Amino acid sequence: MEQRTINTGVYLIMALFCLQPMALGAWLALIPYMKETLELSKFDLSLALLGMPVAVLVALQFAGTLSTRIGIRRLMVMTFPLQGLAAFLPLLAGSQVMLFSALAVFGATHAFMEVGMNVYAGRVEKKAAAHVMNRCHGFWALGLMTGSFIATSGAGALGAVGIMAVVSAFSTFVGILAARKLPQMGAEGAEHVSARRKLSQMPRALLAIGAFMLMVTLAEGAMADWSAVYLSERQSVDVTEAGIAVTIFAGFMAFGRFCGDWLKGRFGALVLARGSVVLALIGLVCLIAPLPLTFAFLGFALLGVGVASGYPLGVSAVAALGDSHEASNVAIMSSCALAGFLIGPPVIGFLADTYGLRFGFAALIPGLLGCLVLAKWLIPPESAVTRD
Repeated sequence: MEQRTINTGVYLIMALFCLQPMALGAWLALIPYMKETLELSKFDLSLALLGMPVAVLVALQFAGTLSTRIGIRRLMVMTFPLQGLAAFLPLLAGSQVMLFSALAVFGATHAFMEVGMNVYAGRVEKKAAAHVMNRCHGFWALGLMTGSFIATSGAGALGAVGIMAVVSAFSTFVGILAARKLPQMGAEGAEHVSARRKLSQMPRALLAIGAFMLMVTLAEGAMADWSAVYLSERQSVDVTEAGIAVTIFAGFMAFGRFCGDWLKGRFGALVLARGSVVLALIGLVCLIAPLPLTFAFLGFALLGVGVASGYPLGVSAVAALGDSHEASNVAIMSSCALAGFLIGPPVIGFLADTYGLRFGFAALIPGLLGCLVLAKWLIPPESAVTRD
């Protein structure tokens, strides 16, 4: 394959990684608004937020097969407009049940797009023989930050539905244009769909990486959904202005991911993973301990940097396991990652409703400590001899 074609694939998939989460970022910034509008307690909001993980975990059972069967370009062209429409549904909900259902639809579209983008990014990384995964996910965090910033800044003037219309229309239109120009990378078509495996047939590395991803994304999801609520409770600000917490978190997550490829090349996956987890733990302490509000902003930033490299390191490690079950492996890892990202917030909410958000955040610490051990499985197979 020509280098020019590979470069085109790199630039376009990075653009898609930026565009796809904009609607999600807008929604995350508007969660406090919906909590107040529907007059939901933390417990009731947590139940409603379960709509996304339930749908995601179901959709991911088919996402890997579908991305191979119909091709990633067609998958992205089909799902961008579906996500754009689904993003409105949570804001139109009139009850907890309606919010749960709306988030389920939104989550299903999100799942198919996540798998497609990560499979493609893994293929591009191997074709380019260079580290690009962290930058791809850096653009994802940048898109999340952009969506949350636009929603935080414009909701007061345009309203929640109006600002979501702006974000969804832009990301959908440009996303479809970019997806249509993606060059094909790797084998696609029904004849390349691999047979389903039993749990016992899966490599141990895949299961260990999945566990690592689950714990890291528990923290990522908790910050994405609850940081704005945490800030609105600690500081007397309008619920739409509290979305700045999501913006700070996502912004520093983007920064960490843009630096991630260089750091991985300089220090290796193991050092990067463990160092990142330590930063996330320090960030949690800033939120949990009875410290001045300034430390909360520092905590959002450290957590953003701390969880930044987890997902891209996991995708690269899984993609390096081999091509025979590539899409399936990425789908399994994505199931673990998105389960953490989407199940974490409701679990934190249940704890927060009884014990407070600080206790809910503290519950993330044991999982992150476990990540310090699981990080050794992120080393590529050819470097397995260096595991300790």
